[in-house]
Amino acid sequence: MNKLAISKLICTLGLTCLPLIGFATEPLKQAGKTTLYQRVLSTPTCELKNNITDATGKSLPAFSRYYVYERKNDNNQEWLSVGPDSYGKTIGWINNSCAIAWNMQMTLVFTNPVDRDPLLFFKDKASLTAIVDADKPEALLKPIRDALKANKPASDVVAQEPKEFVDFKSNFYLLPILQGEEVMNGQGFYERVLEVASVSKQESLIKNNTKPTTTQTTDDSANQVAPFKAAIVFVIDSTISMDPYISRTKEAVERVYQHIEKENLQNQVKFGLVSFRSSLKASDKLEFVTKIFADPNKVKDKEDFKQLSSSLKQATVSTSYFAEDSYAGVAQALNDINWNSFGARYMILITDASAIPGDDKLSSTGMDAAQLRLEAQHKGVAIYALHLKTPSGAKDHQIAAEQYSDLTYNDFIHKSLYYPVNAGDVNEFGQKVDLLAKALSEQVKLAYKGEASVGNAINAKDDNSDMLKDALLLSKAMQLAYLGDVKGTQAPSVFKAWITDKDFVKPTIPTAEPRILLTKSQLSDLSDVVSKIANAANDGLISADDMFSQLRSVAAAMGQDPSKLKSDSVTKIADLGLLGEYLDNIPYKSDVTGLDQDTWKSMSGLEQEKFIRNLNSKIRYYQKCNADVDRWISLADGSDPRENVYPIPLEMLP
Repeated sequence: MNKLAISKLICTLGLTCLPLIGFATEPLKQAGKTTLYQRVLSTPTCELKNNITDATGKSLPAFSRYYVYERKNDNNQEWLSVGPDSYGKTIGWINNSCAIAWNMQMTLVFTNPVDRDPLLFFKDKASLTAIVDADKPEALLKPIRDALKANKPASDVVAQEPKEFVDFKSNFYLLPILQGEEVMNGQGFYERVLEVASVSKQESLIKNNTKPTTTQTTDDSANQVAPFKAAIVFVIDSTISMDPYISRTKEAVERVYQHIEKENLQNQVKFGLVSFRSSLKASDKLEFVTKIFADPNKVKDKEDFKQLSSSLKQATVSTSYFAEDSYAGVAQALNDINWNSFGARYMILITDASAIPGDDKLSSTGMDAAQLRLEAQHKGVAIYALHLKTPSGAKDHQIAAEQYSDLTYNDFIHKSLYYPVNAGDVNEFGQKVDLLAKALSEQVKLAYKGEASVGNAINAKDDNSDMLKDALLLSKAMQLAYLGDVKGTQAPSVFKAWITDKDFVKPTIPTAEPRILLTKSQLSDLSDVVSKIANAANDGLISADDMFSQLRSVAAAMGQDPSKLKSDSVTKIADLGLLGEYLDNIPYKSDVTGLDQDTWKSMSGLEQEKFIRNLNSKIRYYQKCNADVDRWISLADGSDPRENVYPIPLEMLP
């Protein structure tokens, strides 16, 4: 008997009909779901009424999430009894016509528009599909782009993305996914066509006291980013054999300082220096795992940097592994340096060894490349890696290349900032570090003077041309991000529309990336389930049958139908029902949920171990998210804190 039935029975027996403590009303369930509730997003036209018959109501904050507790029809209109959370607290009634159903608690985040055209929001799916299916979409796009550039309406388009980068972290917005499908475009690439509701969290005036428009354009007038400053932090390996590279890095910084002092830009470009070694558990004579020698917020000038960095020398003893704790150096630079005062944020990792994996006993962070990459993205820091491929590390080179390519993948320019130095040649290294430091500081000078970020990098013909082109493109992206922040650029205001998650002309470049918004309980459940899968996979190293037998037992303990679990159709991890319904219908492909017993058996021991390490690294990421109180987001005023959500990138799902 359900709680409502018990309450009615007590009243029927003539007992006092008082609210039953602990018997709170539950929101309505989504069709076909046992744990997911009906949710809606309010729009600016919504009024909250105490009673349906009230003439007027209270205006609601635009695009808050509400749970639906009851639906009632009155005079051919549907009304919703809503509450800010799922814990039984209702606040009144809203008309369903002003609300947007939000079954998948997923949102899209704009990518940096540096190397693509602004994303377009189309009125209907057919208008968008016509361009997606075209062999040469440029012809169909030209009249639309020309009209928007001239601030004229385009018949098929309701809005376009702002030219500056809209920062999801500092200016929270929602682009909730309402429906969508994966299609192949006319150029042979897969992309997603999605219906979204563009919903900006704040409807009030933005920072420069101008309202966001539905077709925003931005000119390139001079001195837009006059306060623009940069931090360039070197994170350098200081184990045995690294002295020549340490000295050469210091020399490069000194040369750049001479250049920026001539330009009178010493207040616009600041350098930092962090060093790392390895665990002191193996040898306390290593002196430190990581250490900040120069903080860019505190360094005054060239002489100050020289003095602060003078004590950095290579270690006097060897480490127990060839791999070093480079992830610890990156983590300290990200967490212990205040990057907030810098518009451009660069980290340059220099090492001749791979990184100790997060699940190794000597790892001081417990984190791997993917988690640190996401942390760098959150802080707006671009990581470069100069990998010294010395002869002594020949067997280590491939591991290091994979790790640092992952670590340095930059979501602004959609490529890795990993640059190997052949044979660890000191002269080649010196040339690279000179050019890179100078190129980054030169872009700051141009931005500071209000000039376009141009230079000789595009026409460079030497071996460093790719590195310089990347530096130029990345600098433009940093400026767009900074400009969007200082102007308070928001997502276009309210409407439903159709978009594609890839650029029309450059279909390998994403226009928006998905995030799933999980509550603490959902994140905790996810962590618990992934732990169980990892434990079963460990057993599966011995016997694949044991692995899937254990997973079936876990699924049965979670309430899954035992007869269903024995069915021949249940062959993959996804079929076992281990994962919560909040992950149902999520548009992504997973190596974990798609794994079956035969595939596991066919994997080599190294592939299986990599699979398990990947699971363990995700578990550590969930733990970090759970503890990160500053990044949990409330989606409705008055909502129970347990309903706060954390935006999890899809790549961190199992």
